Amino acid sequence: MRHGSIIESPKREIQTTTESLRHILVVDDDPMVAMAIEIYLQRNNFRVTIADGGEAGLRAIENEQFDLMIVDIFMPHMRGFESIRLFHDRAPATPLIAMSGYAFADLNSPAPDFLRMALELGAARCLRKPFTPVALLGAVKDCLAEHNAAAPRLG
Repeated sequence: MRHGSIIESPKREIQTTTESLRHILVVDDDPMVAMAIEIYLQRNNFRVTIADGGEAGLRAIENEQFDLMIVDIFMPHMRGFESIRLFHDRAPATPLIAMSGYAFADLNSPAPDFLRMALELGAARCLRKPFTPVALLGAVKDCLAEHNAAAPRLG
């Protein structure tokens, strides 16, 4: 995959139409992490678009509507929290799950709580890598349920 590309998963023929599937943007520069998330979410009836970095993710939200974004905090070419702030600023109504696998070399020194900082910058949930598929699905479903509950009702 070349840097900065956006890949939308092929539309699977299932009982519901792809228009009714919740559309999730996954932004991660690690293709193995992105693919694992994509496969698991597809198996749970979500439509998934993968962006292999911050710039590609920002292009994706300019061109499409998403029900949820899952964004890695630390990616090349985008300084840490800049990505969370930019994604939240560009699509404030779209819930965002921040994920991080950042590890410190010196485990004895106090580490900044990057996931807490992501929440303060607009993330609805945070996942620390590695996370389980159950934790991923739980965070996705919680964010979507909270977003639906907070959405204004028409009528």
